[in-house]
Amino acid sequence: MPPVGAWVVDTGRSHRVGAFRGVAGPYWSLRPVGGGVEWEAVPERVRPATTAECLRAQIARVNARSRGEVL
Repeated sequence: MPPVGAWVVDTGRSHRVGAFRGVAGPYWSLRPVGGGVEWEAVPERVRPATTAECLRAQIARVNARSRGEVL
């Protein structure tokens, strides 16, 4: 189990990057990079995020914010 706040990839959701928030029953709770609505992931489909994946997620968030899509 990763530490709270660790960035991970949910391979069951199109390799979505999120921060580990904790355990919810049989699932892990993940939150999108930069905040947002949490989602639940099957632990067997979650792996640590690489440096490149973390950077890609941060850039996507900054780009969305510059377009006014994210606060």
